[in-house]
Amino acid sequence: MENIPVEKISSTQNAGVNNQDDEISLIDLFAVLLKRKKMIITVTVIAMAGAIVFSIVSIKLPPEKSPLPNEYTPEALMLINNSDSSGSSLSSMLSSSGLSSIAGLAGVSTSTSSYSSLAVYLTSTNTFLDAVVDKFDLIKKYKIEKSPRATSRNMLKHNLKAEYDTESGVFSISYTDTDPVFAQSVVNYAADYMENLFTQFGVDKNLRQKKNLEENIETSYNEIISLEKQIRQKENTVSYGYNPAAASSIVLDTSMLKLELEAQKQVYTQLKTQLEVLKVTMASERPVFQILERAEVPDQKAKPSRGKLCIIVTFAAFFLSVCMAFALNAVENIRKDPQSMAKLSFKKVR
Repeated sequence: MENIPVEKISSTQNAGVNNQDDEISLIDLFAVLLKRKKMIITVTVIAMAGAIVFSIVSIKLPPEKSPLPNEYTPEALMLINNSDSSGSSLSSMLSSSGLSSIAGLAGVSTSTSSYSSLAVYLTSTNTFLDAVVDKFDLIKKYKIEKSPRATSRNMLKHNLKAEYDTESGVFSISYTDTDPVFAQSVVNYAADYMENLFTQFGVDKNLRQKKNLEENIETSYNEIISLEKQIRQKENTVSYGYNPAAASSIVLDTSMLKLELEAQKQVYTQLKTQLEVLKVTMASERPVFQILERAEVPDQKAKPSRGKLCIIVTFAAFFLSVCMAFALNAVENIRKDPQSMAKLSFKKVR
């Protein structure tokens, strides 16, 4: 017979024992789960039923009393043209508006920033936040008593989101609240406020030129109306006047007024022509800031997802019950082991 080394036999026997131990341990695990299956199923079903009941109750209750009310998030879309935002123009605009130092403190570089980054930054300034808070009286609406100004700003920052999509060039503002009509009002006011800010900064030269032309046209028109009234008064005075010396002076004044009226009409015509040409130019160009879509009253909630909540609670309860099953089995094994109980006892083992 071939002599087999004792070490080889021993290692083979140990491997068999280890495999048997591994197999037994897996069987033990399943045995524990089968033994505690009623507890696992009961805990899982109770948790699932509780989550479903909680979700139904949160839907039936009014938003102000519901522990998990529906929240709506309307959104306004704006188009920002960064192609015209050269570093020098943006820097000069910020300097003239008094925001250059503030932007520097906030980490916004005026030499490399664009109008889109400026728009996102402006929505986080205290001036913007306070304007929205005061417009809708959020301090009273949310019953803020402690540090009302700081708390209302933080609350608004949490609910109001401003984002810019670099691929499409679209800047969006959204607001989340349980009242969809109120949320829509906040978003549209914020969009109008941002549009007015960009207009005040004068970033769009065409808009600024259009505004100046409209003001000059209105001034010229009022001047023409005033001159025509003066001319009619002078002519009426000459018609009913009896002083020849005074009449000749009035006629001279009337002639001068007519010359001024003719010049003013020419100015008015030129201004109107420039305005019409500018309108054609603006129609073919892309403005720096333009509201694409105003917020609508949403008819579908944004959150919460009660179905996802029920699934998460059910799985969490299942895994928790499995852990409890193994914990109870470990406690039971310890109680059956005298040596383990002796180690846990306060009395000395003799």
